[in-house]
Amino acid sequence: MRRQHVGWAAGAAAAALVAAGAITYAVAEDSGGAVTKAPAAGSADAGFARDMAVHHQQAVELSYIVRDRTKDEEVRRLAYDIAQTQANQRGMLLGWLDLWGLPKVSADPPMTWMGMGDLPAGEDGALMPGMATDSEVRKLGTLDGRQAEVFYLQLMTDHHKGGVHMAEGCAAACTVGVEKRLARGIVEAQRSEIELMAGMLKERGAQPRS
Repeated sequence: MRRQHVGWAAGAAAAALVAAGAITYAVAEDSGGAVTKAPAAGSADAGFARDMAVHHQQAVELSYIVRDRTKDEEVRRLAYDIAQTQANQRGMLLGWLDLWGLPKVSADPPMTWMGMGDLPAGEDGALMPGMATDSEVRKLGTLDGRQAEVFYLQLMTDHHKGGVHMAEGCAAACTVGVEKRLARGIVEAQRSEIELMAGMLKERGAQPRS
């Protein structure tokens, strides 16, 4: 049953990925089929694409670290699903910025598009809500077995909570239809994985950090 749940979560994310990726050759189309105007550099669409690409990159990094620190097939399968899904989504987000002719890096602080640009900047590498600090990333690389599994699941739970918050912000404020659909898919898939990881932590005698 657990394997089916992991597969469902990955499938939900993959469905959003396919739906969005099918039209990456265009700037984007709205529900009526008309090509929309490229969003501005300071828009929610551009801000989400830039920030979520950075957020996703750390999830990929954490997932590859734990893959090499445990032999537990359930954790390794979840980490693989997260790494593959978020690497693909990151490529799409950066691809849209290219298609829109917008920079991948902004002078504005992260989360400015959500009205949160006044957050403490880069505390030990944690640029956005949910992101692990540099110290935590290094710590994960020193752990093995059950300890690595628990710490990864805790870090990724926090990471997903931050990602859901960002994706909800895009679903509410973004104007490009395909990006809004991707954001909604991220919310659905990551909420499911948060529930899954809570169960996996419980099985290991642990719980989420927050």
